[in-house]
Amino acid sequence: MLSSWGAGPIEIFAGSWPDATDPTDEIAAALNTRPKFVASRTLKEVSWNNSHLLKGDVVGEVAKLKEQDGGEIQVHGSGNLLKTLLKHDLVDTLRIWQFPVVLGTGKRPFGEGAIPLAFRLVESQQTSAGAVLYV
Repeated sequence: MLSSWGAGPIEIFAGSWPDATDPTDEIAAALNTRPKFVASRTLKEVSWNNSHLLKGDVVGEVAKLKEQDGGEIQVHGSGNLLKTLLKHDLVDTLRIWQFPVVLGTGKRPFGEGAIPLAFRLVESQQTSAGAVLYV
């Protein structure tokens, strides 16, 4: 798995996950060891283990990553990056978590600037807390 991150989420995750060192914690092990590619207009460097800053043409850089072996590429916490990748047909599968909470405000992944697209629901799962995963 390769992960592509926005500047805010990488800074938040890098501020805490490197301290999670329990070898039986599969999530911490994955986050701390797998490659992380950061798309940012503001960051000049990234310091979290195995993190790499994408420079220049993010669309071209992600297209190159997709050609490599290494499993799936995930986008964490960047609606703008997601919109860019959708616009350039670089997204194969969307996994969307919907939580039973109304905030009233916040970032909308398919808000202003999103292009019309059609999706096919492959699977859905509901957690005991009521969150739903759409694939």
